[in-house]
Amino acid sequence: MSLLLKDYGVLVIGGSTAAERVIPRLLDSGADVTVCEGGEVTTAIEAWAADGRISLTRTGFTEAMSWGKALMVCCDESLLREVTLEGHRRGILVDDETGTSSPLTPVALTGRRASRAGDLAGQVALVGGGPGDPGLITVEGRRLLRLADVVVADHLGPLSLLGDLEPDVEIIDAGKLPYGRAMAQERINELLVHRAREGYFVVRLKGGDPYIFGRGFEELQELQKAGVPVRVVPGITSALAVPGTIGIPVTMRGVNHEFTVVSGHVPPGHKTSLVNWDALGHMHGTIAIIMGVKNGPKIAEALMKAGRSPKTPAAVIQDGTLPNQRSLRCTLGELGEKMVEEAIKPPAVIVIGEVAGLDEGDE
Repeated sequence: MSLLLKDYGVLVIGGSTAAERVIPRLLDSGADVTVCEGGEVTTAIEAWAADGRISLTRTGFTEAMSWGKALMVCCDESLLREVTLEGHRRGILVDDETGTSSPLTPVALTGRRASRAGDLAGQVALVGGGPGDPGLITVEGRRLLRLADVVVADHLGPLSLLGDLEPDVEIIDAGKLPYGRAMAQERINELLVHRAREGYFVVRLKGGDPYIFGRGFEELQELQKAGVPVRVVPGITSALAVPGTIGIPVTMRGVNHEFTVVSGHVPPGHKTSLVNWDALGHMHGTIAIIMGVKNGPKIAEALMKAGRSPKTPAAVIQDGTLPNQRSLRCTLGELGEKMVEEAIKPPAVIVIGEVAGLDEGDE
């Protein structure tokens, strides 16, 4: 696929979870992806568009959209005939991803569950997907994902793995965009319980680790309360994995004896903040901050006000472990200004401490 589609235009018709499955593969192939959808799109597609990884046209399919495209991928059953005819007329390949070519029946579903999910039917697995790169999910997480009847996925999970699932696996978009639209946690809990009680094996696919600012324990409590068997599969949190991608160790002998992982989604001084920023400002170890892009400048100010030197090394890594990863290095005093100048967007990890000033050549 990479040889055929690299730098070629691909039009994806529809913004559903069917499109969400196929887009990561197209991006991995180097294709120039445009999605057209007149209605609602999944949070993952919305996030990819906001990051500039795809183009999103908020209108329905028109013939003009096919001009210059090497491939059209139809994910909307109602438009399949129209798209197919247009492809034939213009000599453009059309890929049917509507699922209509292999219709789902209760008998087929029952047989699949018995042969693949086995004793897992009626259970839920809370799976940590790791820091972003699909190769960094655990072996157990990958195994359970392949057995799933239903996948309830966050947009920060390794979504390219969804393209490897059987066509009849139900994918539910439960993504939460930073300061944007999101599925309510109560609704997610209800879905997990409901699908499990229907006899499905459900995988709740999260980014990072389910128990590190992932609300995984809340989901476990709700499932246990409902009598649904549940297991937790740990994942590698970006706070610890991502700094290493640019040569920053979270700990270093002779440099620091502690590190702190902090959620930065609530600004310092806010009435709901549970972080003691004054205490952090007096510490000398590494601080790794996730979900802190919006509040990064205020966090830097709070740490310096509490006593952390403005000359303390700092770094920011956006989209860590992914092909579009980018990073910056600066000092704590420069951090807020640099994040604005470089237009840093979520997801990103902020690293503050002497280790951020090291490089791989240091001894």
